[in-house]
Amino acid sequence: MRYRDVPRLSGAANAAVRALERERLTPGIVSVALSVWSVRVHGSKRRWRCGEAEFACPCCGEGWARDKLQEALFMLPASAAAELRVQVESLDEVLLRRTQHEPMTDPELSWWHRRC
Repeated sequence: MRYRDVPRLSGAANAAVRALERERLTPGIVSVALSVWSVRVHGSKRRWRCGEAEFACPCCGEGWARDKLQEALFMLPASAAAELRVQVESLDEVLLRRTQHEPMTDPELSWWHRRC
């Protein structure tokens, strides 16, 4: 996979993302994860379907796009994380409006895994 700038991030924040991807993640994964999360959150169906936000391919890896974004948010320097967090939280708000808490899911899971 190639490095990809994350749309609407500053040059400095994108440089921090590239450094993180180079050192600890996969090149381009943050941009891909944000894109996948956006597509899933804004999907054409009004109801969220559990498991729909997964991505699995040789270039992207396996798992949930939102999990990868959370990982990046924890590892990025504070200023870059703040810029990315604005976009992620905007998408999260859409998901929260379109879904409901599923009380039967494991409470140890991240909140986005407990939405249906």
